[in-house]
Amino acid sequence: MASSASLCNSDIVLQYSVESVQIVPGLLATAVVLGTVIGIISAGLLCVYVFLPWLSKRKKVMITGQGHKERTSEISEPDCEVPSKSKKKIVPRSKPKSLAEADNPLSDNGVAEFALKAKVIYPINQKFRPLADGASNPSLHENVKQTQLPNQMIEGSACSSIESLSHREKDDSSSSTTIHSTTSEDRFYERTFPRVTSFPEVLSCNSCDVKLCLYSLCLQSLPLLDLELRQEQHTMFVQILRINLTDLLLKKKIDGEMYRNILRTQEAELKELEERYRSRVTSTKLVRGQNPKVQTMEDIERKEREYSDHLIQIIESFWKQIENVHQFFMDQAKCTYDEAGRIMTNLISKMLIVDKILCESQEIQAMELQEKMISWEYMAKVVESLKFQIQKESECRLNAVSKTLEHLTAKKRISMRQKEKLFTELSEAFLEEVTQFNNDSLMQTKSLVTKQLELRRKLLDILQKSQKEERQTFLTKAQESREPDSFIKEYHKLLEKQRELLCDLEDEEDSKTVDSVVDLCKDLYTGASQKFEKLVKALFLQTLPEMTNMNLRECESLKQELKNNLSGELEKAENERKTRIKLFQEILMQEKQLWAREHVFSSTLHSYVSEMQQKIIEGVLSRLSGLTDESNKNALQRHNFLIKCVLRPLSLRNIAMATLTQMRMSWKISLLYELKEKNILEKSIWPCQDEEQWQIQNNMETRILEEERKLEKEMMEARIDFQQQLLADLMEVNLIIRQHMERTIGQALIQCAQQEAAKSMADSNAEFKERLVEAAVESVYVTSSGVSKLVQNYNQNLQRILQDHEEAKLKQMKTAHENTEITMRKSKQVLPASTQNENILGQANSDLHKRLFLQKKQLLQKVDRYQQTRLDSLRQKKSVLHRLQEELENRLKGAEEEFIAEVGALARIRLADGNNAVNKSLPESTIKGVSKKIK
Repeated sequence: MASSASLCNSDIVLQYSVESVQIVPGLLATAVVLGTVIGIISAGLLCVYVFLPWLSKRKKVMITGQGHKERTSEISEPDCEVPSKSKKKIVPRSKPKSLAEADNPLSDNGVAEFALKAKVIYPINQKFRPLADGASNPSLHENVKQTQLPNQMIEGSACSSIESLSHREKDDSSSSTTIHSTTSEDRFYERTFPRVTSFPEVLSCNSCDVKLCLYSLCLQSLPLLDLELRQEQHTMFVQILRINLTDLLLKKKIDGEMYRNILRTQEAELKELEERYRSRVTSTKLVRGQNPKVQTMEDIERKEREYSDHLIQIIESFWKQIENVHQFFMDQAKCTYDEAGRIMTNLISKMLIVDKILCESQEIQAMELQEKMISWEYMAKVVESLKFQIQKESECRLNAVSKTLEHLTAKKRISMRQKEKLFTELSEAFLEEVTQFNNDSLMQTKSLVTKQLELRRKLLDILQKSQKEERQTFLTKAQESREPDSFIKEYHKLLEKQRELLCDLEDEEDSKTVDSVVDLCKDLYTGASQKFEKLVKALFLQTLPEMTNMNLRECESLKQELKNNLSGELEKAENERKTRIKLFQEILMQEKQLWAREHVFSSTLHSYVSEMQQKIIEGVLSRLSGLTDESNKNALQRHNFLIKCVLRPLSLRNIAMATLTQMRMSWKISLLYELKEKNILEKSIWPCQDEEQWQIQNNMETRILEEERKLEKEMMEARIDFQQQLLADLMEVNLIIRQHMERTIGQALIQCAQQEAAKSMADSNAEFKERLVEAAVESVYVTSSGVSKLVQNYNQNLQRILQDHEEAKLKQMKTAHENTEITMRKSKQVLPASTQNENILGQANSDLHKRLFLQKKQLLQKVDRYQQTRLDSLRQKKSVLHRLQEELENRLKGAEEEFIAEVGALARIRLADGNNAVNKSLPESTIKGVSKKIK
C-alpha cells in the first residue's frame, strides 16, 4: 500500500519525441479560420434571436407612439394634402409606413433580401420577422393585405385612421390617439380639397374629398335656388304693380308718361338688385395667394357669412322699394292716403299669395336637392368601389399564390429562398399593374369628365336660351292681363315646368357621365385582370419549370389548385363587399333621416317665429289708441309680408347651417364609420371566437359606443354654434322689420291725427257761432244781468258734470284695480301647481341642462302671465276711460246745446233745426266773448 501511495504521489513523466511537438502552420490557420467563422455565426444568431427582437420591440413602441399621433391628425388619403396650422401654404407630407412599403416593395430589400444575405431561414408561420434596421415587417407568407398597394381604400387609405383609433385601447393617456383631437380638427379645418361646380367633377376626386365636395355643391345650390325664387318674386311684383297702375291710368290719376316711368324705374332697380345678388352668389373671389382650384372649410364658412350679410341687404332694399311705391301713389299719383292704402293692401295681399307659393316650391326643391345629394354620394361610392375592385383582386391573387407556394415549400419542391424570390417578383409586378391602373383611371376619368361637361354645358345653354325666350313671350302677352291671380298661377306653372326640364337634363347628363366612367373602370379592370392572369400563368408554366424539375403536368395541377384557392379568396372578398355596401346603405338612410329632421326643424322655426312676431305686433297695436280698424289691418298685413320675406331665405340658411355642421364633422364621422366597418368585418370573418377574441370585440364595441356619444355631443355643440349665427341673422332682420313697422305705424298715426283734426275743425262750426254772437250783441233783448245769469248757470252745470265724471272715474278705476288684484292672485295660485309638476320632472332627471331649461321655462311663464295680466288690466282701464270720456263728451255737448238754446231764446233769435245737431262744442272763450260784447 505504501509503495502504491508513493507511486501515486510521484510525477508521471511522458516522453515525446522532438518531432512530435513541432507546429504545423497549415493546420493552425485552418483552426483560426474555423474558430472565427463559428464565433461570427454564434454572434449573429445571438443578435438575431436576442438583441434584435428586443430592439425591434422597443423601436416599435416608439414608432407606434409617434405614428399614431401623426395618423390621427392626418385623415386624408395618400394624395390628400393637409396643411399645418402654422403655415398657410401646402406642406407636402411624408407617406405613411404602409404606403412607403407599397411604393418600394418589401421596404427596400426587406425580409427576402435580408434572409438571402444572412442565409437565415425563418419559420413559415412566423408573422413578424426582424429586419436589419431593428424594425419588424409582416411576413410575406401571411395575408398580403399587410403589403399596401396604391388606391387602397379603408384598410390602407391614409384617410383611414383605424390603427390610431385602436391604439387608444392600449394607451388611453394619449390625447392625440382619439378622433376628437383638437390638433387634428384644426388641421382638417385648414386642409384643402378641390373646388367643384358640378357632380361629374366629383368623380375625378379622391375618396377622402368626395364628401366635402358634395357638401360644397349643396351649399352652392341653395343660394342659386333662392336667386331663382327671388327673380320669380320680382317679376310677379312688377306685373301686379302694372295692373294697379293700369287702373290709375284708366281713372286718369296718372298719365301715360308717368305710367311708363314708374314701371321702367321699378324694373331697373329690381334688375340691379338681381345682378348684385347673382354676382355675390356666383362670386369666385379668392383670398390673395389662394389657389383657385382648391378651397378650405375656412373659405366656405367665410363665404357663407358674407352671403348672409348680403342677403339681408337685398331683402331690405326690396322693402324700401315697396315703400317708395307707396310714396309714389300719394305724391305723384295724387291719391289720398286711403286710396294709396287700398292699393298697397291689394298689392301686398297678392304678394303674400306669391310668397306662399314660393315657400311651397322652395321646400319641395330643397328636399329634392338633399335626395339628389344622397344619390350623388351613392353613385360616387359605386365608382370608387369599382376602382378599388382591382386592388382586392390583386390581394386575392397574391393570397392564392402565397398558399400554393407554401404548399410547394412544405413538400420540399422549392426552397424558402426560391419561394420568397418568386413571391417578391410577382408582388412587384402586381404593384406596377395596380399603379398603372390607378394612373390610367385618374387621367382618363378627368379627360372623360371634361368632355362630358363641355357637351353638357352646350345643351344647358341651348335649353336656357329657349326657356328665356319662352318667358319673355309669356310676359309680353301678360301685359294685357288684368287678373293677377291667374297670372301668378300660370307664370309659376311655366317656371316649374322649365325647372323640371332643366333638372331632368342635368340628371340625364350626370347619369351618362357616371355610366361612361363605370364603363371606363370596367375596361381598365378587365385589362388589368388579364395582365394578372398572364403574370400568374407565366409563373407556373414558365418560371417554375425552369427553376425546378417539375413537369408541365404538375404545373397545370398547381394552377388548378391556385384557381381553387382564388375562388375561395374571391368569395371572401365578395362577402366583404356586400357587408360594406349594406353598412353604407345604412349610413345613407341615417343621413336621409337627418335631413328630414332638419326640414321639420326649419318648418317648426318658421311657424314659431311667425306666431311670436304676430303676437308681438298685435300686442303693440292693441296698446295704441287712435288707429282705425283698417289701419290695424294694413299694419298686420304689412308685418306679415315682411316676416314671410325673411323666413323663406332663412329656411335655406338653416339647411346651409346643417350642411356646414355635417361638413365640419365629416372627418370624425368617417373615422367612426371605419371603426364600425372594421368591427362588422371582423365579426363576419371570425364568427366563432375564443375568450380573447370576444374580449377584444367587446372592447371595440364599447369604444364605438363611447365615440358615438362623444361625436353626438360635439355635433350638437357645432350645430348650436351655427344656430347662433342663424339667430344673429334673425335678430338683425327683426331689427330692420321693427324699423319699417315703426315708420308704417307712425305714418298711420299721423294720418289718423290729421283726419281727426280735420274732422274736429269741420264739427266746430265756428261760422255759426260767430253769427250767433253777432246777433246776440245786436239784440235789444239781451241784458248784462241775463247773460251773466246764463253764463253762471252754464259754468255751474259744467262743474257738476266734471265732478260727476271724476267721481265715476275714481269708482271705475278702483273696481278695475280690484279686478286686477283678483286676477293676479288667481294666476299666482295656478302657476305653483304647474311649477310643482315641472319640478318633479326636473328632480327625476338630474341632467343640469334640462333643469336649467325648466327653470327658464318657469321664469318665462311668470313673465308672460304678469305681462298678460297687466295688459288685460290696461285694456280694461282703457275701455272704462273711453266709455267715461264718451259720457263726458255727450253731457258737455248737451250742456252746450242747452246754453246755445237759452242764448237764442234770450236774444229772441230763431235757430234752425239742424244747427244744434251740427254744433259739437262751444269753447269757454266763445262764451266769454259773447258776455263781453253784450256788455
